Amino acid sequence: MGRLARSFALFSASFKVLRAHKGLAWFPVLAGIAGLLVAAVFLTPAFFTVHLEAEHFRPTPGTYVLLAAFYLVSAFVTIFFNAALISQAAVALRGDGGMPGVGAGLAAAGRRWPALLGWAGVTATVSVVLRTIEERLGFLGSIISGLIGMAWRFTTYLVLPAVMLEGVGVRGGVKRSVELFRRAWGENVAGTAGLGIVGFLLTLAGYVVLLGGGFLLGGTATVFVAVGLAIVWTLLVAVFITTLSGIYQTALYNYAADGVVPGEFASVDFAGAFRER
Repeated sequence: MGRLARSFALFSASFKVLRAHKGLAWFPVLAGIAGLLVAAVFLTPAFFTVHLEAEHFRPTPGTYVLLAAFYLVSAFVTIFFNAALISQAAVALRGDGGMPGVGAGLAAAGRRWPALLGWAGVTATVSVVLRTIEERLGFLGSIISGLIGMAWRFTTYLVLPAVMLEGVGVRGGVKRSVELFRRAWGENVAGTAGLGIVGFLLTLAGYVVLLGGGFLLGGTATVFVAVGLAIVWTLLVAVFITTLSGIYQTALYNYAADGVVPGEFASVDFAGAFRER
């Protein structure tokens, strides 16, 4: 099985799990709602701490404190709900008749909140460092930041499954993720890239149909409706791909860590997908 065909097979297997356990999609939805609330809580007061003088925008020390807090809490919210999704994807993939639940996922993530908060701090810090490199070094900084960021994402892809399913801390999770990446780097890269491509194609198809139809039909009201529907479609695709990513992440971890092939992935050539390179 070729790399591209295997990536599609992994996507299809992840979709089978989602189709059987549609409630898993609630985690990205709740993450989005929580993210909006966090933005309102931190960004609204941050706006009022800024000095606006003529055309000048002057942040105060309070502004930076609020923005830093917003950055950290936003990262924690995203990680928390992804961890909850992974905990319940593991239940769905066990094949023992257990039923994943939103409450159970939130409870599982809640029990691991110190490690999740620590990981949020690490990821937020890395993001700030990479952004600083990009801003300071211009075009060269963008290349360096992009390469480092890509390597970081791939090597830490299995940190959350390790934290949630093995109960390790941040340091142990990073160490475990790097170890598993060395065993299964090929399909780690191909699988995550495959999901990204699927998300891009779905989004593009929606834009072509909705926006293209709106502009062809003409009329200001029609165009506004088409733009609104395109935004809704983008959000739905984001929820869909995020959920599939959590399922795939968990399946990848199960095989790379324990050599266990979940039932939904039985038709996938895991032996080839995870053969050590």
